[in-house]
Amino acid sequence: MRTQKTIFGKWLCLALGAAALGGLGLPDSAAAQYSSGPRAPSVNLGSVGPRAPEFRTPRTYSTQSYSGPESAPKLKPKPKTRSVQPDDGKSSGPSQQTAQRSSNAPPAGERRFVANEVVIEVDGRPSAQTVDALARRHRLNRVESQSFELSGTTMFRWTIPDGRSMQSVIRGLEADRNIRSAQPNYRYQLQQAASVPARGDPAQYALAKLRLVEAHGITQGDRILVAVIDSGIDAAHPELAGVIADSIDTVGGGEPHAHGTGIAGTIVAHARLMGVAPRAKVLAVRAFDPSGAGAEGTTFSILKGLDWAVSKGARVINMSFAGPQDPALSRSLAAARKKGVALIAAAGNAGSKSPPLYPAADPNVIAVTATDADDKLFGASNRGNHVAVSAPGVDILVPSPGAAYQVSSGTSFAAAHVSGIAALVLERDPGLTPDGLRRILLSTARDLGPKGRDKDFGVGLADAYQAVLSAEGRPKEAISSNDAGSR
Repeated sequence: MRTQKTIFGKWLCLALGAAALGGLGLPDSAAAQYSSGPRAPSVNLGSVGPRAPEFRTPRTYSTQSYSGPESAPKLKPKPKTRSVQPDDGKSSGPSQQTAQRSSNAPPAGERRFVANEVVIEVDGRPSAQTVDALARRHRLNRVESQSFELSGTTMFRWTIPDGRSMQSVIRGLEADRNIRSAQPNYRYQLQQAASVPARGDPAQYALAKLRLVEAHGITQGDRILVAVIDSGIDAAHPELAGVIADSIDTVGGGEPHAHGTGIAGTIVAHARLMGVAPRAKVLAVRAFDPSGAGAEGTTFSILKGLDWAVSKGARVINMSFAGPQDPALSRSLAAARKKGVALIAAAGNAGSKSPPLYPAADPNVIAVTATDADDKLFGASNRGNHVAVSAPGVDILVPSPGAAYQVSSGTSFAAAHVSGIAALVLERDPGLTPDGLRRILLSTARDLGPKGRDKDFGVGLADAYQAVLSAEGRPKEAISSNDAGSR
């Protein structure tokens, strides 16, 4: 009898051990290595006690990578947001909420930001006492602040006075329960290659490539507001007379600049040149400060311009600049798109080996690359699955400050051409959503390169005439020549 009890006890222990291993999710082969001897008969474990709770390895999510507007992004945890609490400067420890947030500290090797500046975001409009307490606690100096309607938050630009690293400062800020987000003040560059003064009046080959003469027989973008976030625009240039609806300077002072003037002229020129949408109106946003041959903007200056443009009723926002991925800018772009604003950006001039540049690679934005008079890709263009459509961007005749003209190249001017087409389509159908506009632009483009959409040309060359015809609103037939002449 004792032998039978001993054998039964061994069987029971083996059965319980196997059940426990099964609860841990180990395969049968893993459980089998812990057993020896004859297999025990089945035992009713219900009489012994409750089964061990099932244990599963937590699921992890990879960082979202964008591969085109039609593809489903991978999931990543959403940062938790909190209301700003009154602060007397005494609390300093991280909360359980902030401990699990993903960090906006710049990745290793990223240097495209202002070395000693951080951009800090808080909910609502914090009191001066709260702001002063934050500055003291994190040993930062306040430069400027702005409340943003798009996000319902207030952002601050602060400097780091004591040489601490950007990564350590941002991680310290992210551990503070009063701060919604913190990140570097990223730098962006306008996307223009070398320009030369224009001599004579070379033909605007883009007019034929985009079929603008035919499109202008139907619509010229009358009164559609197009915001140009760029360097300073020469509003006194004959090509831009009467088309600047309003303007803002988010960087403070400075003379008109060739890039901003050229981009605005590509969209709305109406004297010696013919812009894509000559009867549209421009909201001029000076967010880039000239530096040598180019101009540079930052997260903070761009966000201020974007928020202002949306508040002024912009239907299209042209962004002919490029730089690093920027969490704050991405959130504002998503908010602008939800408000019905079409966002169009230059793909970038960093070449075929460059990683995607932003804002073009943002899923809320239509990324535009550049082609030449022979429909060849501009050699310096960025490539990638995010590239949506192509437009002329090589040797484009544009206005420059002082009633002058120049020939310029770059994806900047390709983006401006598509922004103008967007204005034409929106006059035709004012109720069109950003997604509807994207569908029209992409479905009416003429295929270039390999058949179908590709990383070089996107869906192909934009076609203003077919895009206008595809828009709803006015009757599909072209207006009469008399009507066209009265515009």
